[in-house]
Order: sequence, then structure tokens, then C-alpha cells
Amino acid sequence: MKVILLERVAKLGYMGEEVSVKDGYARNFLLPEGKALRANAANRARFEAEKEALEARNKERMSSAEEIGAALGGKSFIVIRSAGETGQLYGSVASRDVVSILEENGFKVARSQVDLNTPIKTLGIHSVALNLHADVQVSVEFNIARTPDEAELQAQGVDMSSADAMFELEDQAEAEAAAEEAAAEEEGSEEEASADAETSEEASDEDA
Repeated sequence: MKVILLERVAKLGYMGEEVSVKDGYARNFLLPEGKALRANAANRARFEAEKEALEARNKERMSSAEEIGAALGGKSFIVIRSAGETGQLYGSVASRDVVSILEENGFKVARSQVDLNTPIKTLGIHSVALNLHADVQVSVEFNIARTPDEAELQAQGVDMSSADAMFELEDQAEAEAAAEEAAAEEEGSEEEASADAETSEEASDEDA
């Protein structure tokens, strides 16, 4: 199908160009998204009549994309998912999940803007590209872990899909538990010593 582009489309062409595309791509994306018109005499005349308004719209969209890109670029989001010992997720993180995660954090991005051809299926820190506009692309990190503690270790460079990392996390949990127990015992000893001192002082007052 031949279409007239109403805005610049990456790897396809610039506003006003007539290009040939697959019928499915035109019907499922370009036409419904308002990025193109079927190439015919009536639509050529329509494009010329609306060209100024289209240029203004494109400038506004680009400005909005740049604003979102400036706020999103370089950010990292923690995603908690269930996974096996080898780091394989019980499920996956797909484009729709990326959109939901960003929306939960106050960023509205269309699914078509997420450049993720293959869903993420393993733990780790994954970089996902966002095509916010033909001229605005940013990368966002998703720290996918089983728990917030694991996410923190991954951010420090630990590979949570390895057995050593699992032992490290268990050792850390045991060390924290031991420290809490020691602190509780010390606090109990101090209270006991304080109580003994008070008892001794009372006894001294009575003798006097």
C-alpha cells in the first residue's frame, strides 16, 4: 500500500513523503495512529491544506517527547517477579508490562513506543529502548529481581542467577539475624544490670 506520511516515521520517511508499506503495517499502525493517509488525489489535497497544522502538531509532539525523555532517560525501575534458582522467570516481562510499570511511576508511554521485540525472561538489569518520537529515543533500566534485597545486590553488580549469589544473600540474612539477636541480648543484659543496681541501692537505703 502507498501512503502519505503525516509526520516523520523512523526508518520510513519524512512528513509529506509517499512511501510503499505492507498493508498490515498501514492498517494496524500508520493509519489508525494518524501517522499516514492512503496515497490518492483527495488525500494529497487534504495534506497540502492541513500541512501547516500538521507541522505545528508534530512540533508539539516532539516537544512533549523531549520533556518525557529528559525525565525518563537513565532511570532504573525495580520489578519484583518470581523466578527459579537459575534466574529464569516464571513468566516474562513484555511491552505491556513496561507500559504498566512506567505508568505506575507517573510516565505515560504507548506500547508501540516500547522497543522490546523479545520479552524479558531472566533476572537481572535489562535496558529497554523507548522510541518516544522519531527524533527522541531514550533507554530505561529494569532491575528484575525476586525481592528488594536481591534488586539491591544486582544494582551493586551481583549476578542473582548464580548459586554463589544465593549463598551470599542467605549469609547476609543470617548475619543480620545474628546481629539483631546479639543486640537484643545486650539490651536485656543492660536492663538486668540496671535492675540489679536499683535493687542494691534500695537495700543500701534500708540498711541506712
